[in-house]
Amino acid sequence: MAQLPIQLSHDAAGLAEIDIPVMTGPNAPINFRYGRPAFDQFPIQLWRKLLSRHCRSSLDWLDYATDTLGHRPLREAIVGYLSRSRAVQCEPDQILIINGTHQALDLIARLLINPGETIALEEPGYLGVRRYTFVSRLVKLLPIPVDESGLVVEQLAKFPSDNIKLVYVTPSHQFPTGAVLSLQRRLELLSWAQQAKAMIIEDDYDSEYRYSGQPIPALQGLQSNNTVIYIGSFSKMLFPSLRIGYLVLPQQLVPVFARAKWLVDRQLPLLEQHVLASFIQEGYLERHLRRMRLYYDQRRQVLVQAINVHLGERATIVGENAGIHLIVRLHTNLSDEEIIHHASWVGVGMVTTKPYYLQTARSGEFIFGYSALTVQQLEEGICKLAQVLAELDAHSSYSNFQVIEPQAKLD
Repeated sequence: MAQLPIQLSHDAAGLAEIDIPVMTGPNAPINFRYGRPAFDQFPIQLWRKLLSRHCRSSLDWLDYATDTLGHRPLREAIVGYLSRSRAVQCEPDQILIINGTHQALDLIARLLINPGETIALEEPGYLGVRRYTFVSRLVKLLPIPVDESGLVVEQLAKFPSDNIKLVYVTPSHQFPTGAVLSLQRRLELLSWAQQAKAMIIEDDYDSEYRYSGQPIPALQGLQSNNTVIYIGSFSKMLFPSLRIGYLVLPQQLVPVFARAKWLVDRQLPLLEQHVLASFIQEGYLERHLRRMRLYYDQRRQVLVQAINVHLGERATIVGENAGIHLIVRLHTNLSDEEIIHHASWVGVGMVTTKPYYLQTARSGEFIFGYSALTVQQLEEGICKLAQVLAELDAHSSYSNFQVIEPQAKLD
């Protein structure tokens, strides 16, 4: 093969270290993959009706976009929704419509941090941040531990703050542990950011699904100064291929972010922005979320009960009171690879949390997504997993192992 006449840039060289993830997850009939909404519950007929309405009413959506921040009625609708649901305080001109969380993080990395500077991250934390965004920018990653109350702010405060430019957190439902950052720690983190002159990136990726206790206001709504950039997305609420998200920016950052977005991605499809604006303004979004909260809560309860019944003391459940996944810590001497391999033999796909750690990973810790599985699949999957673990722990011959189907549904 002929040699290229030009060398790749530093950015391109950094990309060589990144493997593009396979998004399909484990290939198994019962797949505990995280993040896939229940597509069969989406109000598709209503969405088609709104699409048809906007197609008939005007042809403006065929033209180039004229607003660099995004369709203004959509931005106004988002402001109203965030004020009601998350206590976010902002104006429409602080909203920048983007195509999802990854574009938000890419813009933040390009505009707010230089190579060699430091970003503090949750440990464990969202894989897309550390591996696919910030690493490619040649920045330093500082992992800060997470416990049952979220990011341990006092550990963050132990490091010299001079070179920490950003702190990335998922405070409403920490990914992947499910911990909720307590109000006290939220206030501590905001105080630290003000003193350190650092920015907080608040990724509120699935705060809509909370099943117990009162929701804590977003960090953005608690701040007394411009220290928080808030990221929101409709991927978990509606469907991932919609590719519409948003940034809530401090007013001083709006012009530079709008210019950068315009340069790399001139516009998002206008028709979908029109439809989504109507979907929110006419109350359909919040109605859909109320229904889905009940739907997911039922599956969450079924999964938790199945784990308690079939796994018992073999398992500890973590972070089950919010979101569309939970963490299970299995008490076994088996490796994660052994568990995944043998579970796949009986049609159960599992996802370990090991890739989400920058430092030493916890063994036996798995993500269990439940949003896209039926009640029967949840019960059957945990029953089969329990049988696999029992047989392997007893050093039985796996070749002679037979799966016993669950005899009855759990109440």
